[in-house]
Amino acid sequence: AFSGYRRPDGRVGTRNELWVIPTVGCVNQLAAHLAEYGKSQIASGRWTGLDGIQAWTHPYGCSQLGDDHVNTVRLLSALAVHPNAGAVLVVGLGCENNQVDDLRAQLGGFDASRIRFMVAQEEQDEEERGRAILDELARFAGRDVRVSCPLADLVVGLKCGGSDAYSGLTANPLLGRFTDRLVRQGGSALLTEIPECFGAEQVLLARTPDPKVRQDFIRLIRDFRQYYTCQGFPVGENPSPGNKAGGITTLEEKSLGCVQKAGQAPLVSVIRYGERQRTRGLTLLEAPGNDLVAVTALAAAGAQLILFTTGRGNPLGGPVPTLKIASNSHLARQKPHWIDLDVGPALSGDGAWEALDAQLLDLVVRTASGTSPTCSERAGYREIAIFKNGVTL
Repeated sequence: AFSGYRRPDGRVGTRNELWVIPTVGCVNQLAAHLAEYGKSQIASGRWTGLDGIQAWTHPYGCSQLGDDHVNTVRLLSALAVHPNAGAVLVVGLGCENNQVDDLRAQLGGFDASRIRFMVAQEEQDEEERGRAILDELARFAGRDVRVSCPLADLVVGLKCGGSDAYSGLTANPLLGRFTDRLVRQGGSALLTEIPECFGAEQVLLARTPDPKVRQDFIRLIRDFRQYYTCQGFPVGENPSPGNKAGGITTLEEKSLGCVQKAGQAPLVSVIRYGERQRTRGLTLLEAPGNDLVAVTALAAAGAQLILFTTGRGNPLGGPVPTLKIASNSHLARQKPHWIDLDVGPALSGDGAWEALDAQLLDLVVRTASGTSPTCSERAGYREIAIFKNGVTL
């Protein structure tokens, strides 16, 4: 079990934070100023019961067409109802494509006491008004308390970035073992990075029992291949220079390592970018391999924390706690301020896997319970990135 925040809709948060979400990049600095105000209130003790406040700034929300606009609206609305957010202030400008009313409609049924909206062009002093709304939200969300929750309430995002030749031998298989254990206990895992499934599709298809889910999977792979080819780019434009320097030679090698994070669990659902996970078990989420875009998509889909394996190292942190798991001990020694768990000892044998299983489970429980912040949380590294593939006006 872990200690989490049970929300009215039944989902559980691993943090109780206040989030400021701008609808458009034009109000990024306003959102950032409001978040700084909130941090000062928490530091002074005037706000209590909160784990922090974040502004999820981004450059989009206007001058976008088609799927890009749809993706931005979906992604931001999914974040607005995330269980790690005890309360949310959505900040709009007023003249953008991503209108506040449209985003509100995208939310469907929501708790109006937890999600508030402000349009800057309609306020005489938008910073003063924003601070007043945040004060009200902080008093409301600050009353929430942690309660004991079963592992079945966890939704864990699976990600690898800056992989090396050890990733497929140590860190990714360890995540696969954890995924199997979590799913057996009724929990859920989200796998993404669709371009890094290319060449390893059959591994997942072989354990996709539902015919509809199989067709959804095949369609998703086909669509992502077309995303490359329709723009004249080769599907195999991978591995990255860092992957190659780390010993990975082909896309197929990288993909076969990537899918190991899903263990042996059956694939029960396939969802598109910006959609939320609704089926317990292993879900495949549409998103690219780009680290920050994929981490953001995993969070928006409902992951309350993310397990991020790396062989080369990466300091980023996403909207939810992002645990960095090193595939080799050299990286863990070189970057202890980046790495939360060293999986290099897996190569030693002698019961190492069982010890690492226990270490990872303990780390997940402590992180989900808020008693062990991630390295990226301690560093203050928190941000989002939104997928874009079309025209900007």
